[in-house]
Amino acid sequence: MSLVINTNTAATNASMNLQRSNVQLQKSLNRLSSGIKITSPSDDAGGLAVSMKLSAAIKRTDAVITGVANAVSFLQTQDGAMSTTAKVLSRFGELRTLYNDPTKNAQDKANYNTEFNALQDQLNTLSSSSFNGVNMFLAGVGTLNVLVTEDGQTNVAIDQPDFAAGLTAKLTDSSLYNLSDISIGDVTAAIQAVATLRATNGAQVSQLQFASEMLSVNKTNLESANSRIIDTDVAFESTQFARYNILVQSGTAMLAQANASTQAALRLLQ
Repeated sequence: MSLVINTNTAATNASMNLQRSNVQLQKSLNRLSSGIKITSPSDDAGGLAVSMKLSAAIKRTDAVITGVANAVSFLQTQDGAMSTTAKVLSRFGELRTLYNDPTKNAQDKANYNTEFNALQDQLNTLSSSSFNGVNMFLAGVGTLNVLVTEDGQTNVAIDQPDFAAGLTAKLTDSSLYNLSDISIGDVTAAIQAVATLRATNGAQVSQLQFASEMLSVNKTNLESANSRIIDTDVAFESTQFARYNILVQSGTAMLAQANASTQAALRLLQ
């Protein structure tokens, strides 16, 4: 090989190899420091596109899980109102029975009526209960559609039942009716109606809880799929970092040697 001054092919090659190694070293350093495998679109354009879609689906799933949890809270609050209603109705039965006691005088019966009328007003208050401004009960029955899939294709309907449907005016109108106007049959029929509403409520809560469980499973699988695309394999990348770090150091040393090789031509000129 000729000994020349103007062109140092060895130094050029060494510089090129050093540049390549340094680029790879910087990429490896970025991946390890960020925990992300795709630090720029050029690393894996297709993988980045898939990861973006998966990330969006994960966020939507989180939002749906929150919506389902809120719907469950709505139904549980609704059931609380109906449970209280059942207790009031049970008390009505007690009061009616006590009112029928032949040993009670007129004042005793008036006292029972006072409590009865107060509880009638309480039933009316319960019938207008709301959850975050949304009515829990509607005349004629209403429904709320709860989204249970992140793609927006599937909903579950939950009821806003007709609270007063099983409660006659005798049980709710304190201005017109007293204990003397109702019968034990009126009370037991109302309790049965509320029991049916609570059973429906419980079924809907169960359905939403299973939907939430499925959403959580889907979210976990989406996160796993996205992780395989976007997350850095630290064990593998650490090995790559060590490799390129050594190549950069050895490349730097060899470039220095290649630059020094032209000094031999100067010695010949002395």
